[in-house]
Amino acid sequence: MGMPLARGVRPWAGMRRSWRVALGAAVVAAWWLLYVRLERLADALVYGALGLARGTRAASAAAFFAYEAPKVLMLLLLVVFGVGVVRSFFTPERTRAMLAGRRESAGNVLAALLGVVTPFCSCSAVPLFIGFVTAGVPLGVTFSFLVSAPMVNEVAVVLLFGLFGWRVAGLYVGTGLLIAILAGWVIGRLRLEGWVERWVYETAPVAEAAGGGAPLEWSDRLRFGRAAVREIVGKVWPYVLGGIAVGAAIHGWVPTDFMASIMGRSAWWSVPLAVVIGIPMYSNAAGIIPIVQALLEKGAALGTVLAFMMSVIALSLPETVILRKVLRPALIAVFAATVAAGILVVGYVFNAVL
Repeated sequence: MGMPLARGVRPWAGMRRSWRVALGAAVVAAWWLLYVRLERLADALVYGALGLARGTRAASAAAFFAYEAPKVLMLLLLVVFGVGVVRSFFTPERTRAMLAGRRESAGNVLAALLGVVTPFCSCSAVPLFIGFVTAGVPLGVTFSFLVSAPMVNEVAVVLLFGLFGWRVAGLYVGTGLLIAILAGWVIGRLRLEGWVERWVYETAPVAEAAGGGAPLEWSDRLRFGRAAVREIVGKVWPYVLGGIAVGAAIHGWVPTDFMASIMGRSAWWSVPLAVVIGIPMYSNAAGIIPIVQALLEKGAALGTVLAFMMSVIALSLPETVILRKVLRPALIAVFAATVAAGILVVGYVFNAVL
C-alpha cells in the first residue's frame, strides 16, 4: 500500500514545483513591464491627473517623487529578495569559521568580501565582534569585516546600478572594499588588542552546532528571501520615502549654482564638510541614495557625494554607541579616524579624476 501512495505523490510534487516556477516567471514579467512604464505613469499622474504645469518647481519636485518612489521600492523588493536567498549560504557562524586562523592581509581581503554578503546590522555588531575575537580572528581582520558589512551595502549596489549605471556602482564597491581592507590592515599593524574591553577575551567561544545542520532545500532559501523582504523592506520603506521626499525638495527648489558652489569639485573643503555632515545622520543606504541622486543632478561632485554617502552608512553614531560595549574610547576613535581618512581620500581622488 505504501508504494502506490509514494508513486502518486511524486507527480503532485512535480506539478507544485512547475506551478511555482510559472508563478515566479509571471511575477518577474509583471514587475519588468511595470518598471519600464514608470516614467510615463508618473508623467500621467503629475501633469495629467494633478494638472501641474511643466517647468514649475512644484511640478519638478512632484515628478521626481512620483517616478523615484515606486522605482526605488520596486528595485528594493527585487534586491532584498535576492539578497535573502544569497545570505542563506552565508550564516554568521560559517563566516566566523572561515575567518578563524586566517593571516592578516589575506584575512583582511576575505573579511571585507564576506562583509558584503553576511547578515549584519548595528544591533549585531557586539555579538559578531565577540564571536570573531573569541574564535581567534585577528583584530584587524575583524575590523575589515565590521567596516565592509555596513559600508558596501548590497542594496546600495543594486540601487546605484539602477539609478546611475555600472560605473558609479563599481566605484562604490571598489572604494568601499579598499577602505575596509586598508582600515583593518592599519588597525592590525597598530596592535591595539589592549584597547578591547578585557571581558571580551574572557568570554568563552560559542560552540558550533554538531554537524553544521541539515542542508537547506531551495524552497527554504526562497523562504529566506521572502522573510528578508518582510523584515528589511518593512523597516526601511519609511526611510526610503523620506529620502526621496528630501531629494524631491532638492530637485525642485535648490538652485544648481548653489549646490555646485558648496559640494562642487572646485571647493577643497567640500569633501571634509560632507563627511562631517554625514556622520551624525542616521540612515540606511536605501534612504540616502535618492538624496545622492538629487545632489548629483544639481551639480554636486561625485567624489563629494560618495564621501557623504559613505560617512552616513559606515560611521553612524548608533553603531559607535553599541561598539562602546566592547571597545575602549581610544580604539573607537582610531577606528573612526581610519575610516574617515579613507573616505576623504576617496572623495578627493574621484573629484580629481572624474
